[in-house]
Amino acid sequence: MPENADLIVHHARQVVTCAGGGAKRGAALMNVGLVEDGAIVIQNGRIAAVGRSNEILGSYSSAQQIDATDKVVCPGFVDAHTHAVYSGDRVNEFELRIGGAAYMDILAAGGGILSTMRATRQASEEQLVREAQARLQTMLRLGTTTFEIKTGYGLDTETELKLLRVIEILAARFEIVPTFLGAHAIPPEYAGHTDEYVDLVIDEMLPKARQWYKQSLFAQQGKAFYIDVFCEDGVFDREQSRRVLEAGLALGLGAKLHADEFKALGGVTLAVELGAVSVDHLDMTPPHEIQGLAESETIGVVLPAVNFHLGSTPYANARGMIDAGAAVALATDLNPGSAPCFSMPLVMALACRYQKLLPAEALNACTLNAAYALGMGERVGSIEMGKQADLLILNAPDYRHLMYQMGHNLVETVIKRGVVQDFREALTGEA
Repeated sequence: MPENADLIVHHARQVVTCAGGGAKRGAALMNVGLVEDGAIVIQNGRIAAVGRSNEILGSYSSAQQIDATDKVVCPGFVDAHTHAVYSGDRVNEFELRIGGAAYMDILAAGGGILSTMRATRQASEEQLVREAQARLQTMLRLGTTTFEIKTGYGLDTETELKLLRVIEILAARFEIVPTFLGAHAIPPEYAGHTDEYVDLVIDEMLPKARQWYKQSLFAQQGKAFYIDVFCEDGVFDREQSRRVLEAGLALGLGAKLHADEFKALGGVTLAVELGAVSVDHLDMTPPHEIQGLAESETIGVVLPAVNFHLGSTPYANARGMIDAGAAVALATDLNPGSAPCFSMPLVMALACRYQKLLPAEALNACTLNAAYALGMGERVGSIEMGKQADLLILNAPDYRHLMYQMGHNLVETVIKRGVVQDFREALTGEA
């Protein structure tokens, strides 16, 4: 007698599992765990079995089935670096950069992050929830089923805590891992007094953020809470970044770090030394620090949509990182200034073309490795027994079409925790 299941997806031309026992590196990044004529069994929101369709359909039955003939099933994407909660836009700066203005010059003149800070401070929680929810819904439709979201557009205690509350409200509907980024930029009231602002982050913001976390939905879910710093020339130097990260670690937060976006300050070495779960951007990381990254457990998260949008080079040397043995992940860096990008498939396409990743490496970087960059690798990021049933059905005969085709969405069906997502409400207002 076949065993009953909640949902069976069957006869996929390819089931791409991305299965692995940890973050992938080296040759393992080329293994996507492909099952031809594959099927997946879902029970209680989790994956109960994966295998060939004839074997699965002989062992399981379900009133709800999806025939994926001539289609691909892969894990939902994990976006390990976003700034999705903000208000306003920076389209005027987009024009300025086309005319030759540099990103850091715009920031120094009071634009950039500080422009978004002003709009975000003025916005209500309700407005921020509404605007961010629309962004996350768009990303979900494009296949992202797990999100990291950073604060960092408040730059004062009140607004940074407001952003944390907004992130928690969003987590009732979306799978989110929170990151505190109070040290994202130096607010105008602390211009010329960076150390004093660092003191504020350490002495006031961080303890209050930790207190928020202890009472939050995320603590109940057993999810990590991370601290991040923008370690960059003109923002926070290496020692200031160390102070903030060490303070966060002392309070029990995990560490992440923005490093080497415009200038190498030794941030990768700092991240590795402190045992950071990830170090992100890495456009200017020198070879000896790439080797240090490869010898560590820290995951390098590269963000090619930033380079594409800013029209900047070089892109992070992701090919060199992989060849050195580093664990590499990809993310959008969704934000209003340097990466107004919602699409992980676009990020994969850019990584293949400009950073010389092969399609298998790009997909593993957007799924399993990205999940480990959020401390979520045991829950999401691959199609394996016991993990959450976060799946995509692609209207394509081969997973490589995700990177090969550009400009439209190949994601036909999104399944989150075993539930087929209905996007009619977002498109038409239907319930």
